[in-house]
Amino acid sequence: MPMGAPARQRGRHRAATPPSRLARITAGLGTATGGRYRNAVVAASLGLVAVGGGAAASTGHITPAGTTTEANGSAAAPISATADAKLDFARSSVASISKAQVDQQAQAAAAAAQAELLKTQPVNDPTGAQAYASTQLAKYGWGQDQMQALITLWNLESDWTTTATNSSSGAYGIAQALPGNKMASAGSDWQTNYRTQIDWGLGYIKDRYGSPANALTFHYASGWY
Repeated sequence: MPMGAPARQRGRHRAATPPSRLARITAGLGTATGGRYRNAVVAASLGLVAVGGGAAASTGHITPAGTTTEANGSAAAPISATADAKLDFARSSVASISKAQVDQQAQAAAAAAQAELLKTQPVNDPTGAQAYASTQLAKYGWGQDQMQALITLWNLESDWTTTATNSSSGAYGIAQALPGNKMASAGSDWQTNYRTQIDWGLGYIKDRYGSPANALTFHYASGWY
């Protein structure tokens, strides 16, 4: 070994490194202030808390996970319940809107179908009118045995003609409503749609006589019904 050369130390030697920032912060472990900082920094590094505004670090307070820290240092309530309530409200609102839209679309489709039907349906069609009336008897609790009485009754009144008008009284339509605009309660197209007239006429018979057979019996006795 050359004279004057420094003696080598045995084993590996690591050069000293400057202390890290975390080490510098936690260096004052022997003081109360350093201990509080150490607690806050370690907790934050482990992901236990979110330290806001330095309040928790200066007091050594650890906020439980899942909560937020308000400006005054107190723990706020979890927000999950409020968020869930808002989400449920939004879902119910969307469901209500959707149902209303479906109902509106169904009504529009029904109106369009009715308009198309009227384009092809003759105004005066005794055969078609009788066929329709036959399908409606069950709605009033009547069997098909009442159909012949109904045919006879309205043959006497109008021959099942939609535009039939009594020149002396002004009675109108298949059922000879007096005045004719009574049938507007069954539909605005009461002047030209035999279905609307039949719906009104069957309701009238049901309310006043109970059945077409009873109405026909009264008609034979009085000449009207």
